[in-house]
Amino acid sequence: MNTIPNKPTLVKKRKSYTKEFKKHAVAKARHPDMNAARAAAELGIDPSLIHDWAKKLASESGDAFRGHGVRTEVEAELHRLRTENARLREERDILKKATEFFVKEKS
Repeated sequence: MNTIPNKPTLVKKRKSYTKEFKKHAVAKARHPDMNAARAAAELGIDPSLIHDWAKKLASESGDAFRGHGVRTEVEAELHRLRTENARLREERDILKKATEFFVKEKS
């Protein structure tokens, strides 16, 4: 019986671009003598990337292209409040159980 050896799979590594490169690409595409397709061709990237980056810049302005795992101020505050809320609920539940215990002990 013929066995076929396992072929190694080729995994394409996803390219990552710096914040400065993204801003430069968007600015280049917004130039009056340029469009996204031409700017993308000159930079060697897909035009859809420039469109995506432009949308992100428009919606998030200074917070655009933060990187993975970096939260905005609002996201950081929300995370802090959710963590605090969970801690307070846990403390409340402990106090409820302690109250029930002492009420039973008194009776």
